[in-house]
Amino acid sequence: MPAWIPITIFAAFMQNLRFLLQRHLKVTELSTGGATWARFLYSAPLVAILAFSYLSLSGQALPEGGTRFWTFVVSGGIAQMVATMCVVALFAHRNFAVGITLKKTEVILTALIGLVVLGEGVSPAILVAIGIGFVGVVLLSDPPKTETRLSWSRRLFNPASGYGLASGVLFGISAVAYRGASLSLSDGDVFLRASLTLAATTAVQTVTLGLWLAWREPGEIGRVCRSWRVSGLVGITSMLGSLGWFTAFTLQTAAYVKALGQIELVFTFLFSALWLREKSSAQEIAGIGLIVGSLVLIFWRTV
Repeated sequence: MPAWIPITIFAAFMQNLRFLLQRHLKVTELSTGGATWARFLYSAPLVAILAFSYLSLSGQALPEGGTRFWTFVVSGGIAQMVATMCVVALFAHRNFAVGITLKKTEVILTALIGLVVLGEGVSPAILVAIGIGFVGVVLLSDPPKTETRLSWSRRLFNPASGYGLASGVLFGISAVAYRGASLSLSDGDVFLRASLTLAATTAVQTVTLGLWLAWREPGEIGRVCRSWRVSGLVGITSMLGSLGWFTAFTLQTAAYVKALGQIELVFTFLFSALWLREKSSAQEIAGIGLIVGSLVLIFWRTV
């Protein structure tokens, strides 16, 4: 089995756990921006220590990162930061499981962005699988019965769907940008390039969003620091998940990684049903079934 497959599955599990913890922060004590920043604040120093410790212990030279590297890092970091805020905000509109599923528009969008930016295509079978998953996402885009239903367009373009689609576009951009950044480094093994790219990205994200919070949400930085018990866990799960994603992006085309990453849905619904005790409608289950079916096809065609 190619190494990127188990690495992607691990990353998807840790990402799901991190979103669960961020959801807790969002609904209990922090704003959307605060719950998002907690991820970067507590993971950035851990990633930096890990990356430079590995650099020292492995005896490799520090790869050169030129303009292309930093362009990918900054654009990917900002896109991921805003995408995470969209997902956290989405939790106020739909339950946890459906919220994570709506963001899976990133799969088809990553394939399109990867083709345009890096010239990396996908096989016809994977395109079919992604299409099946997209139909499932459309089924999930219908708002709950408690919301006003005026027209088909209103049902499709509701706030939850908007946040989900926006996060999908932005996560697609970040995935392609991170693969581009890692591949643009001059040398170094896979883990070194992945960890250094992640260290640079989280540093940019911590500073950028921290300045935004200081300007727009006075007092939120203090609340993030006081929530260190949960926020620290967010940082650890973020570091582990991101290391998995960045390593997988270095090894394989971003579209394939994101496509297999839909296995996160399995973890999501286990958490949703067993921990949060949330229930899904028949239509939502049908949409989820299509997405899981697409995952099976993707796994079959890539193993």
